[in-house]
Amino acid sequence: MSADADTIFALATPPGRGAIAILRLSGPGVNAALSALGAGGLTSRLAALRTLRHDGEMVDQALVLRFPGPNSYTGEDSAELHLHGGRAVIEAASRALIALKVRPAEPGEFTRRAFQNGRMDLAQAEAVADLIDAETTAQKSQALGQLDGALSAAYAGFRRDLLKALSLVEAEIDFPDEEVPDNLARTAGPVLDQLAADLRAALADSDRGRRVREGYRIVLIGETNAGKSSLFNALTAREAAIVTPIAGTTRDVLDAELMIGGYAVTLSDTAGLRESEDVVEAEGIRRARLRAQDADLRLWVRAPDEGQGDDPAAAFAQVEDLQILNKADLGAAKPVDGLEALSVSTTSGEGLSDLHDWIAARLARDLSGADFPAVTRERHRRRLVEALAAVEAGRRALDLAPEMAGDDLRRAADALARVTGAIGVEDILGEVFSTFCIGK
Repeated sequence: MSADADTIFALATPPGRGAIAILRLSGPGVNAALSALGAGGLTSRLAALRTLRHDGEMVDQALVLRFPGPNSYTGEDSAELHLHGGRAVIEAASRALIALKVRPAEPGEFTRRAFQNGRMDLAQAEAVADLIDAETTAQKSQALGQLDGALSAAYAGFRRDLLKALSLVEAEIDFPDEEVPDNLARTAGPVLDQLAADLRAALADSDRGRRVREGYRIVLIGETNAGKSSLFNALTAREAAIVTPIAGTTRDVLDAELMIGGYAVTLSDTAGLRESEDVVEAEGIRRARLRAQDADLRLWVRAPDEGQGDDPAAAFAQVEDLQILNKADLGAAKPVDGLEALSVSTTSGEGLSDLHDWIAARLARDLSGADFPAVTRERHRRRLVEALAAVEAGRRALDLAPEMAGDDLRRAADALARVTGAIGVEDILGEVFSTFCIGK
């Protein structure tokens, strides 16, 4: 029996002690396994109470549901055993299933079978994993949209435009003796121009999905003793970072996971930026600079006694970053021109609420709302890059050699299809014959 023909099972609820434990089964041997356990003859999709037995011993009294294929999660015959949640019950049921030649599933195998059996595409399968890992409202909404097919539909739309253009090119090349318009391939130009613009827009927005899924990266930067660690503690609402009057106390990057405005945020406290002969501090400063470069947003923390423009952090601050004029209770720091600023005091609490609201508004601006569904993974972005390069190459080739354009457009279609796993060469001929009366 091949691995694909195996019947598999897995615990669908968290391991450990609980009120209920659910074992899922999928594969051609589901009905035989249920019958062997004393749960045969079930009406599909109707829960029934059954006493499960194996080798003459009672395993448990369980609610059992049966889902005949192909209308199940995996597309195969499937079932669920709703057991009491004690470890001994779960182990007894697992031993019984293994004895009945039902093997433990590998990680992700249920969803992989769902993809292989056409119940979902690759992008939707990835959304299942994202939904399980979702910890914020935004992550949940993004994963549900992708699971519902929003991202797949967007890629399918791109691919339909590609196939339309490719059908025009292929018709002129492959059917020169038929009654097709002259220079038919060149009429694909406007289609490709619009498609290239759409792909560029999708790529410009490609980092949004990563930020929602992995967390928006906010880094505190500034000189030593600017109050970064105190601000870090205030924003995390706990004594996460050591705070002392001694310059250079923070030697490494300290991260905290927060949720602000429904979005996941990774907030990082970093070593004060200055020249240092101390090997340990110098390494912390190097890491601080790297983290500042990679941040989605930098909060440039400045104290009242700092001079204007001479802070090493100025080299990393970007136009849309925020100056934090810290220690407002000790005096007013002079803001650097061209960068928005907020006055804050971690001692009195002044400005902290305004800072929280400012960050929430920035997250909403950067992470919500776009015409194209968020690109959630690096492999999606790479395929978009490949597709755009091929479309642009095909567009350039149209006026010179339509047959070369066809090769480029096929590469673009292949790149887009790899996102969802929908690769099929017959799509092109289908588009050709549905558009033109060829062969009569």
